[in-house]
Amino acid sequence: MKKLELLSPCGDYERLVTAIHFGADAVYFAGKRFGLRAFSDNFDEEEIIKATTYAHEHNVKVYITVNILAHNEDFNGLLDYLKFLDKVHVDGVIVSDLGIASLVTKYTSLELHVSTQANITNVYSAKMWVNLGAKRLVLARELSLEEIKAIKKELPEDIDIECFGHGAMCISYSGRCLLSNYLTGRDSNKGACAQPCRWNYALGIKNSKDDTVYYPILEDNKGTYILNSKDLCLIEHIKDLVEAGITSLKIEGRMKSNYYVATVTNAYRRAIDDYYNKKNPSFDYIEELQKTSNRAFTTGFYYHSDHKTNNETSSLSQTHKYIAVVLDQDKEGFIKVEHRNKFKLGDTLEVLSPTSNFDKTIKVNEIIDCYGNKLGEVKKIKEQVYIKSDLKLEKYDILRMKENNEN
Repeated sequence: MKKLELLSPCGDYERLVTAIHFGADAVYFAGKRFGLRAFSDNFDEEEIIKATTYAHEHNVKVYITVNILAHNEDFNGLLDYLKFLDKVHVDGVIVSDLGIASLVTKYTSLELHVSTQANITNVYSAKMWVNLGAKRLVLARELSLEEIKAIKKELPEDIDIECFGHGAMCISYSGRCLLSNYLTGRDSNKGACAQPCRWNYALGIKNSKDDTVYYPILEDNKGTYILNSKDLCLIEHIKDLVEAGITSLKIEGRMKSNYYVATVTNAYRRAIDDYYNKKNPSFDYIEELQKTSNRAFTTGFYYHSDHKTNNETSSLSQTHKYIAVVLDQDKEGFIKVEHRNKFKLGDTLEVLSPTSNFDKTIKVNEIIDCYGNKLGEVKKIKEQVYIKSDLKLEKYDILRMKENNEN
């Protein structure tokens, strides 16, 4: 049985490097066209070459999303793009459209991965995609673990099953939604979703032809988010995923921050390693994930739960903020960092790292700028400074701080 792969999202090159630093086995991202996240930065062709080269140098696989629900005009330039990806030797393309899939299998040697947008919910659909040349199936998010296990059992041994394990849940069936297009003219099935399911809604009642009274639909003190799902979180269920035959655990979030990618990838890397090393949890998984943006957590459809509870939520929250990224370790007991949020002398910063320095802290007792001047605080955007530290941190490690930190 294959070891469970940890698959992380990358909206740009910085997040790709971060995902790899924090332990991803594979990364997925989109080019400038044909992907379903038009508002992440995405990668042009030179960046795809650079990213794929970097990933392969670190023994990390690269999967490219080509998962739009395509219309005729979307095929302009598509075959050339697929041939380019083939030449670059990416490790797979994620596709939902049968027409695009036919181009992949007929004209390239690319490995075909079938997107969750293809809505595979049964063994017959799964087998059909395999007959068409698919090597990996990203099953619909509406399946239970028992249903996944039944599908896997009927497939050839070398067919991978990929499932979402963490991140934002679309309110619509496997992401096929027209709400954004209807309300804003931005097509979610072309990568331009405005996420109207995250909006705060009220009930409008017309008293007369020109008079409408709006009544709030009360939920909690943060607002009303009747279409807004909790975030999926399966970090406490790695054993069940492996036993169901899942070979790749996918983290959602190509539009999420660098800090989010680091925190979630690091947490799942450690949880997966704990499982295979037969160790008890080495830290509080849920508490760690709450340190970055989340909408509370649910196990979604995996355990036949009451799906109505998936939507009892409100706005984003997190317990910690991203303070700085480590650029270098100085020889004289200082680390060079780049600012992300304001910090000052006396602050206690927590280390996010794939090494044993994870969760250790640094008391900020001395800050020096690049000209040798001592500083009391750092607040300029992306300012690079030196912090006194007894810890030898690695490049790309992250410093964070508890919200409303008191010293």
